[in-house]
Amino acid sequence: MIISIASGKGGTGKTTVAVNLAFALDKDVQLLDCDVEEPNAHLFVKPKIRQRTTTYTPVPEIDMDKCSGCGKCMDICRFKAIAVAGDTVLTFPELCHSCGGCWTVCPENAIRETGRELGDIVHGDRNGIRLVYGQMRVGEAMAPPLINKVRQQIDPGIVNIIDAPPGTSCPVIAATRNTDFVLMVTEPTPFGLHDLKLGVEAVRILDIPCGLVVNRSDIGTQNVFDYAADEKLPILMEIPFNREIAEIYSRGELMVHRWPSWKDRFQALYNQIATLVDKGKNKS
Repeated sequence: MIISIASGKGGTGKTTVAVNLAFALDKDVQLLDCDVEEPNAHLFVKPKIRQRTTTYTPVPEIDMDKCSGCGKCMDICRFKAIAVAGDTVLTFPELCHSCGGCWTVCPENAIRETGRELGDIVHGDRNGIRLVYGQMRVGEAMAPPLINKVRQQIDPGIVNIIDAPPGTSCPVIAATRNTDFVLMVTEPTPFGLHDLKLGVEAVRILDIPCGLVVNRSDIGTQNVFDYAADEKLPILMEIPFNREIAEIYSRGELMVHRWPSWKDRFQALYNQIATLVDKGKNKS
């Protein structure tokens, strides 16, 4: 099973839910931190690092001895990553989306693949939890290629929990698509409700089952709960506003290790998700 933990905005407690859910399950689990611009799951997992690999994405390099200057590579590129200026062909690797169109249409075979560094993929483990996270190169503009590399590490034989980036832009879509369930973490505030609506709309476009965790559930307004009822979104867990929870979070500790009752609650959360996934598969 693949469960994505997402949120319409940052700071809702998405990583808190992801790491506690992973450690609550008494089975092999892989946690994939796809928030590659600011990965932080490792601060809570505290893994033994087994492997760190620099990863690349293909970008074009022009062989001017073969190039005829026809401009077909420039015409096919929708991201303006290639420009023909007189007798010169300019490439802009940071704009390239690695679609391969330019070297496919080149009649002279004048374009060869080279690589642009995306960042590192890090593998580690602790107490049966496997952690994989991406760490994007400083200056890299596009997160989805590195997110896709992290997702290639999914093990279909075990539970995979994806800690997605916050928001509703391309990195979130790259992290959550083709998963079995999306767990949206929100908070009962006006900002929380606004961004939750955007996140739910994105998940529905992807046609993935969805449920909610409401963090700091006993502060703010009732509007998030009313929205969930109107949209028939199941609220699978509520986490109260609690100073002790905030304190252990600030120390990089886990709720499920401090309080056995929270381990039981996160196990119940997983069981609810598994039931909803099974129901969805039976309907289809």
